[in-house]
Amino acid sequence: MRVAFVTPELLSLVRRTSLAEVAECLPRALRQHNIDARVFLPYSSDIDPQSIADLRSAGEVSVVADGDQGGQQELTLEIFTGLVSNLPVVLISEPKLFRARHPYGDENGPYDDNWQRFAVFARGVLEACELLKFSPAVIHCLDWTAGLLPLIHRLEYQQRASHPTAKAGIYFAAHNLAMQGAFERDILPRIAIPHDLFRSTYGLELHGRVNYLKAGIEFATIIGTHSPSHAREIQEQDRGYGLEDVFARRKKELVGITNGIDYRAWDPATDQLLAQTFDKADKELNWRRKCKAMLQQNLTLDNGPRTPVVALIGRLDTDNGFDLFTQALTPILERNLELVVMGTGSPEVVERLRTIEETFAGRCRLIDGYHVNIAHTILAGADILLMPAHHHPTSALCAIAMRYGCVPLLYAQSGLQDIVTDAASNPKKGTGFTFERHNHESFLEGLDSARALYKKAADWKALVRRCLAQDFSWHTTAEDYIKAYRRVTRRIKGR
Repeated sequence: MRVAFVTPELLSLVRRTSLAEVAECLPRALRQHNIDARVFLPYSSDIDPQSIADLRSAGEVSVVADGDQGGQQELTLEIFTGLVSNLPVVLISEPKLFRARHPYGDENGPYDDNWQRFAVFARGVLEACELLKFSPAVIHCLDWTAGLLPLIHRLEYQQRASHPTAKAGIYFAAHNLAMQGAFERDILPRIAIPHDLFRSTYGLELHGRVNYLKAGIEFATIIGTHSPSHAREIQEQDRGYGLEDVFARRKKELVGITNGIDYRAWDPATDQLLAQTFDKADKELNWRRKCKAMLQQNLTLDNGPRTPVVALIGRLDTDNGFDLFTQALTPILERNLELVVMGTGSPEVVERLRTIEETFAGRCRLIDGYHVNIAHTILAGADILLMPAHHHPTSALCAIAMRYGCVPLLYAQSGLQDIVTDAASNPKKGTGFTFERHNHESFLEGLDSARALYKKAADWKALVRRCLAQDFSWHTTAEDYIKAYRRVTRRIKGR
């Protein structure tokens, strides 16, 4: 089976969000299952050509684009191919739209013409398949930046019998529902999309705007999200970011697959960044305790081995649950614990956290920005990982935390309940803690449940050992995706 991955990011080349890891680890795992997976992405300024082996131009293609004076024009794209550690990549290059710019935006925010950039990208991928004579059985589109591709494919390529993608099915992965790619309706003639598709049912309209994510969900063969429970929840009112009705209407084509983690990059048994490597054989957690002591020492926290260390890692914004965390911040620090916060946020947020850090010296530490090496040491040394978000677009951080023996605390309906069993309600099988209502009071109740168990040393050790024993390998995940791809191909044959 041949699969074309369409993504704006790839972990080894350009990383802006958690999408980058999925975009690389999944096709690598699929190739181990004898799937011919190739990754298509924009040739953005983030990409270092020195990171790509055998990089060469495969030729040029022409696509419809917005003209300088309005209307449409033909735009020439150059197609490059290469290998990233034996993973085939195809780069869609254009000097102004892609090569001189980042994937989504710059310090001023998203680019104003992202509607144009990703319409061109979608058509560029389909034309590149013809140039390369690559006939995928499945085109796997990741998130809103590839959302127009299923629609364009249906309008312009399905009826072209000789085109290599004519018989391809589309698997559309709705990675992060908070990011939808919404634009004004006047772009439609400029991206060569008929006006009659500006409708709420079987169209790309949502709340009076053109919505690229909705386009992908409406016109894909199969839609995927990151867990079975999340696939159910996003059909419920106020859980699908305005797309609940679309998901409910397409529920027979909706699947949830729990993504894996890259154990080559995240394995405490071989992690040279740690003060002491460890694994599930560390029955008494003595090796892991060394990591905790080193974390406390390096961050100038009070070095109390029996004081729980809790951590929050990620963007310091509403999507990541930072608003809820902020409401609970002072009560958290009034408890007998130590807090580590690492992430990116606005200058105002960072300044506020700096003030709190000074107020609670030795008990609170802020690490401004995301630093992957430090993330390893935090997860290996912290006892509890706070995950207050209403929804998690990926299970990676939670799965990695458990792999490192850091117990997650998360919202019960966040989409991660398929991989975390609440230890408060199921003490013998628990692998983390959940809170039932998405408010700071319930969040604190969940934290107190974790603190209560932490005081019972034997029970806590058993909980951590269960976390260490969890297996979230991409190899297993790839098997689930192959089953989903077979659903795609069966539907295409039956149409």
